[in-house]
Amino acid sequence: MSEDRPDSAALADATRLVEAGRRKQWRSVPGQPGSVVNPPVWRASTHLYESTDDLAKGRPNADGHFFYGRRGGPTQWALADALTELEQGAEGTELFPSGVAAIAATLLALLGPGDELLVCDNAYEPTRNIAKGLLAGYGITHRAFDPLDLDGFAAMIGPNTKVVMLESPGSLTMEVSDIPALTAIARERGVVSVIDNTWGGPLGFPALTHGCDVTLMSLTKHVGGHSDLMMGAVSAKAPHLAMIRRHAQMLGQVVSPDDAALALRGLRTMGLRLERTSATAVEVARWLSARPEVSAVLCPQLESAPGHDLWQRDFSGGCGLFSFVLAEGVDKKARARLIDALDLFGIGFSWGGYESLALPLDPASLRTIRPWPPGIDDGSGLGLRLAIGLEDAGDLIRDLERGLAALGET
Repeated sequence: MSEDRPDSAALADATRLVEAGRRKQWRSVPGQPGSVVNPPVWRASTHLYESTDDLAKGRPNADGHFFYGRRGGPTQWALADALTELEQGAEGTELFPSGVAAIAATLLALLGPGDELLVCDNAYEPTRNIAKGLLAGYGITHRAFDPLDLDGFAAMIGPNTKVVMLESPGSLTMEVSDIPALTAIARERGVVSVIDNTWGGPLGFPALTHGCDVTLMSLTKHVGGHSDLMMGAVSAKAPHLAMIRRHAQMLGQVVSPDDAALALRGLRTMGLRLERTSATAVEVARWLSARPEVSAVLCPQLESAPGHDLWQRDFSGGCGLFSFVLAEGVDKKARARLIDALDLFGIGFSWGGYESLALPLDPASLRTIRPWPPGIDDGSGLGLRLAIGLEDAGDLIRDLERGLAALGET
């Protein structure tokens, strides 16, 4: 860290969100007095050398060294620098044009022909598709494992197992797994642990300090925060970071400086937005848990939810994303009426923006091990995923009440 920056490890999260990535070298012109608050947007494909001798010396393959626009410039470096400061234990961050691009490049960098990947059974659907399609084409096999069965996971690790892909809470169904225990088993067997940490992020779940070797997230969600950019990030220690960086560069992965500037802007208010959306989500989840039309609420922050004890032990925060299961007797047409009756909840993919969203939840076809619905005997198995935004909790509850009333309409 440069001399003009405070030690980020000594700062609280709220302060780090303001200070991270704001090195004076990103915000000032060399030789000119003063600086600006935000790193400017540097749009440049071509980086110039001072002379042929300068060209012959080359430039280190690391952030902060002009080489060519595909390796980024000060705007992208400032964002990567900020994310590295937020990710406890990270030595660097690589940026990608989407979260899925970050997942694909990471797995391609860490795996080769003949290797095996273990994927938690409740992983994000594109992660499973990458394993079944892209990786399979390179001779990389994969198997799914139950993330709540530690003994079963240990038994599955074989001589060709090289990487385990984790996600907690699980995508859609929100199971909270014992990440420290899973990563300890993996490390003992020489297996690299990668986690999609988009839900908790570095503020809610510092993954590297909980045993993960590589942590990635979709910056499209909480970091961007305004549903107007696509980006992903991978943070890690060496040598994994170097492997991922080299692979990303060979694949030509780069993010635009304009999107990096938007992500930096969103980063500054991420803590406040997470506090608000998480608190509202808990309020809405509690209300839903008392409704007769609902058989289960899958919100890790909720005291009665499955996995709450692990969430309370390992997490320092949450977000606005959770799911719930409708009571027995509700069919898909009734669920569609519920969703279509909502005014304040949009129907769309993604989450982490300022607006609330609702989607039908049908994960059964995406699972190979864990049944759906999990341990719910009186539920229909039909669910909804809610992404809570920055609206007033009371207004969202009234909107959901209107939606639930539509279940009985014909």
